[in-house]
Amino acid sequence: MAKDSSGAANSGNRTGVRIVVAGDRGTGKSSLIVTAAADNFPANVPPVLPPTRLPDDFYPDRVPITIIDTSSRKCLENRSALADELRRADAVVLTYACDQPATLDRLSTFWLPELRRLEVKVPVIVVGCKLDLRDEQHEMSLEQVMSPIMQQFREIETCIECSASTHIQIPEVFYYAQKAVLHPTGPLFDQETQTLKPRCVRALKRIFILCDHDRDGALSDAELNDFQVRCFNAALQPSEISGVKRVVQEKLQEGVNEHGLTLTGFLFLHALFIEKGRLETTWTVLRKFGYNNDIKLVEDLFPVPIKRAPDQNMELTTEALEFLKGIFSLFDTDGDGLLHPDELVDLFSTAPESPWTEAPYKDAAEKTALGGLSLDGFLSEWALLTLLDPVSSLENLIYIGYTGDHSSALRVTRKRRLDRKRQQSDRNVFQCFVFGPKEAGKSGLLNAFLGRPFSDSYNPTMDDRYAVNVVDQPGGSKKSLVLREIPEDGVRKLLSKRDSLAACDTALFVYDRKYVYMGCRLSTVVNLELHFYLGSSKVDALYFSSSDESSWKRATELLVEVASHGENTGYGVPCLIVAAKDDLDPYPMAIHDATRLTQDMGIEPPIPISAKLGDFNTVFRRIIAAAEHPHLSIPETEAGRSRRQYSRIINRSLMVVSVGAAVTLVGLAAYRVYAARKSASS
Repeated sequence: MAKDSSGAANSGNRTGVRIVVAGDRGTGKSSLIVTAAADNFPANVPPVLPPTRLPDDFYPDRVPITIIDTSSRKCLENRSALADELRRADAVVLTYACDQPATLDRLSTFWLPELRRLEVKVPVIVVGCKLDLRDEQHEMSLEQVMSPIMQQFREIETCIECSASTHIQIPEVFYYAQKAVLHPTGPLFDQETQTLKPRCVRALKRIFILCDHDRDGALSDAELNDFQVRCFNAALQPSEISGVKRVVQEKLQEGVNEHGLTLTGFLFLHALFIEKGRLETTWTVLRKFGYNNDIKLVEDLFPVPIKRAPDQNMELTTEALEFLKGIFSLFDTDGDGLLHPDELVDLFSTAPESPWTEAPYKDAAEKTALGGLSLDGFLSEWALLTLLDPVSSLENLIYIGYTGDHSSALRVTRKRRLDRKRQQSDRNVFQCFVFGPKEAGKSGLLNAFLGRPFSDSYNPTMDDRYAVNVVDQPGGSKKSLVLREIPEDGVRKLLSKRDSLAACDTALFVYDRKYVYMGCRLSTVVNLELHFYLGSSKVDALYFSSSDESSWKRATELLVEVASHGENTGYGVPCLIVAAKDDLDPYPMAIHDATRLTQDMGIEPPIPISAKLGDFNTVFRRIIAAAEHPHLSIPETEAGRSRRQYSRIINRSLMVVSVGAAVTLVGLAAYRVYAARKSASS
């Protein structure tokens, strides 16, 4: 397997490699460059050479090389120029003189620490020049000399000794430097443990599965040959295939079975290639299957529409959902209808990493006590990933084996403004922003949505938190609902952006419903412009305790802020109010006040719920119902109502003027006809 590919071994679409040569003065930098370029040792060389370009066909990869010589003088100007060149390098060649041990010591005391200080994170090739001048009485092997330094500085890719005057290993210096750029070791192999790196294993496992057409867990002779042709444009002879399998079986019994080369054997082969310095073989395979130098699929494979209006979202298509259902069944090895943590690890073992291990996806879906994920929970996680990061969603679909047309995996939803005009939404995934003051019960609502037990302890939410689940609808259909909890302290930052509500299908406002009778009279419920809704009448009411009064007041303030933002930006959203902690009896007048407020703003009355009692009064269905009819339940503030009335007056005035102008024009035209007829008759 793995004959040399034609021409280049797939160089990752690089158009050139820039190699900077640095080191102490007198270590042979310039002589090394001239001898490599001219194949002739120079009698005299200038202190610093101009940039030197090697021909495109100098090495098999056919990628042009530009070599930059540097000055070792310690003046400030030279130090600055050297730093600039090092930062622009694709690879660095550090030289020392074999006949000057002090220059070798300077690698670990100055040059390598200097590269780290400058944050130059490229492959380093250490080159011992003037090999012909080394004192043979104190000769040590290159491994003995460099092993301690390479242990300390892992960025060293290769060490080599050469002689420009005797033409020993001069071309190899820049070949290894170019190879370290085009086919780097770091992403593939851990030098310390002498094993393939996890991300490399994941990528090769995915490639193995894609090439295992009959899904029997092994590459047959025919599948091995197809793989060889795809990657290297050359077929394998039967004797060569037998030879490959024999090499694997001699070293690793389980690498071959009766069906062919197993995944274990496939990985062993690539580790063997790398150990023997044939990194270009593994890189060719990875690049043929679309991987870049970070061992992630190149972005060209993800045709996600870039231009979308702020009020348009991305959703998975029916085709993608059916694929995910099949994947769920495939990895539910025990058939219990759940994906357990080890099964999820296996499912994402062909991706660089699981996309759900960090916030906001971690713990965003409903799971069992042992971490099992149902099909609804599995699809919910995908719905959230697609909503927040559609590129990552498509990328991970491909990683786990989606082979359909990539452009058919996701769809763009209709603009929400158009949904409002049509008075109906065709979306399958809805996002609800959950607002409310501290300790109002927002987190309890999200926890209940995920089937988690009620807790009396209060843990403040510092950052936006997401919860996603499937909600059964009347008639048997299902919709995905994403609840996004907005911390009270984060509302101002959210609303500072013009299109912050564009992604919101419904806004939910939660307040603590507890009231304590204070025997007082109330002029206004909220000390802001809410007198517009309640008027100046005096109302007998059970007054809030200080904390509960603050909860109701802050919830209504947030409602007005969000409603005003929607009116000012054109992204008005349906709003619902939730009265949490319904297990604590409220005073009837408090319900009356809240109902009156919602009537004045044109939205539904508060929905009482109790997380403690598990009574949610179909609140999640009502959230989706509001989102499905985006023209309803949009609150109207006093300022918004005034603007609307003013617009009506202006429109009516313009209509009157237009009608008057039309009558005048008609009259003028009739008069002209009359005048023309009268003139003709006379």
